[in-house]
Amino acid sequence: MAASGRSVWVGRVISVLASLVFLMSAFMKLKGGPELAQGITHLGIPESMVMPLAIVEISCTVIYLIPATAVLGAILLAGYVGGAICTHWRVGDPFFVQIALGILVWVGIYLREPRLKELIPLRKL
Repeated sequence: MAASGRSVWVGRVISVLASLVFLMSAFMKLKGGPELAQGITHLGIPESMVMPLAIVEISCTVIYLIPATAVLGAILLAGYVGGAICTHWRVGDPFFVQIALGILVWVGIYLREPRLKELIPLRKL
């Protein structure tokens, strides 16, 4: 397999792993429970927002996983992660996991989408 083919597969794997985190998070929101209620109360999010957040999270993730809409999905997931970072920052919680997840979303799409390499070329040393 050529180097470019390997990078596409690595990008796919990274994208799927990042997507699994989003889907697991959405599933936990849909499942509910006392831990979720305690967590969202701590973050200052009303319980009425749990279902809409889960739907947005699932929708953005599906858009990200479809090759034809993957770049749009990455933009949407970056916005979602940005909101999560601000929410955690506001209450004084660490937000390194959200930053890492946002980076994984973009590394994954960058490696699997050749058009991004034309738009955002990396310098070769």
